[in-house]
Formats: sequence, structure tokens, C-alpha cells
Amino acid sequence: MIRIASALSLGVAVVSPVVAVPATAQAQTGDLAAVQAHLRAVDSMTAAFSQTDRAGKVLNGTLTLKKPGKIRFQYEKGVPILIVGDGKAIWFLDYSVGQRSRWPIADSPLGVLIDPNRDIARYAKVVPSSSPDVLSVEAYDPKRPEYGRITMIFQRQASAPGGLMLQGWVALDSQKNRTTVRLSNQRFNVPVSDNTFRFNDPRKGTRRN
Repeated sequence: MIRIASALSLGVAVVSPVVAVPATAQAQTGDLAAVQAHLRAVDSMTAAFSQTDRAGKVLNGTLTLKKPGKIRFQYEKGVPILIVGDGKAIWFLDYSVGQRSRWPIADSPLGVLIDPNRDIARYAKVVPSSSPDVLSVEAYDPKRPEYGRITMIFQRQASAPGGLMLQGWVALDSQKNRTTVRLSNQRFNVPVSDNTFRFNDPRKGTRRN
């Protein structure tokens, strides 16, 4: 059984070890601006993902993202879980027990990826890395600790949007449960149908927009 909090956190690919190397204010500002440029340059994305929870359980699937507010984590065959952001909320759907849970997008760490209007400079900081080619940014609202935190991992790559390739993220919920997501086969700004973010209500079997 997948814990709801961990699934919603869907947290992080640790691409390289973190070391205590101080970052200057100028470097912080420049790196955050680069991340903001990447996020604003991405209107849609598809990727394969590998999710690891705190117990070491690994699940694979396909991620589809379309701004504003739409995201879908389609798990591998046999996993009766679906996570969908339909533009208004994030839905956690468990078809094995016929239950669903709903969170406003603003309350989810995933909001930083699918809300193009967020200014990450207000609540994010660069996490030093041992490699100059890796950029890690932690987003956290100290006034809303119940929302958890997310650390996004980017690889510097000139051909990617904003010069950064999103490799994954690590999410930590308010109960300190860590989830790691690693991405592969990333494709940016590809056509994505809005129908991708429809789903069957597990309580009734009806279709939702």
C-alpha cells in the first residue's frame, strides 16, 4: 500500500552527494533565476519516472505535465493508484479500496512544477552540490510546514529549456517521510491532450474532467 503523503510528495532524485560548500548571494540569485527561467520555459513535459519511498519500495511509471496545473503519474500495470492534477486540485485515487483524496495545488509540493505564476525566489534556496554541473534547489514555506518541502535536481544542459534538465526531486512531507523520484526520457513542450488528465472516480467508476 502506498502512503498518501508519500505519493503526493513524490519526492527526489539525488544525482550527486551534497557537501557543505557555501554559496554566495550572487550565485544564489543567478541559479534561482536559471531555475525560474527553466520552469517558465516548460509548458509541457513527459518522462518515465522511478519512485522510491522511505521503505525502499520502488514503483515505476509515466509522468505527464501540462501547465497550468495539470500533472499525471500513471503507475506501472498492477498498481491500483493514480495521481492526477486536473488544473484545480491534486487527486490521489486508490482503486483497490474505492477512495479518493483531494488537495489544492497550492498545498502540494508539486505546485512548484505546475504553477507558472510562482516566484520561487520568495521561498526557495540553492542547495550546494559537489558538482558544478548539478543544481539543487529546495522549496519550502516556513509559514506552511504542513505542505512539506521539495528539492529539485537539475543537470546543466545547454539544449534543455533554460539550460537545465530536470532530473527529478526529493520530497519530504510534514511527517518527515522522504520520497525520491528519478526521471528519464524527458521530453519538453510536446503536444499533450487535456484528456490525459481525466480520470474515473474510484467511488463510482464515473469519468471526471
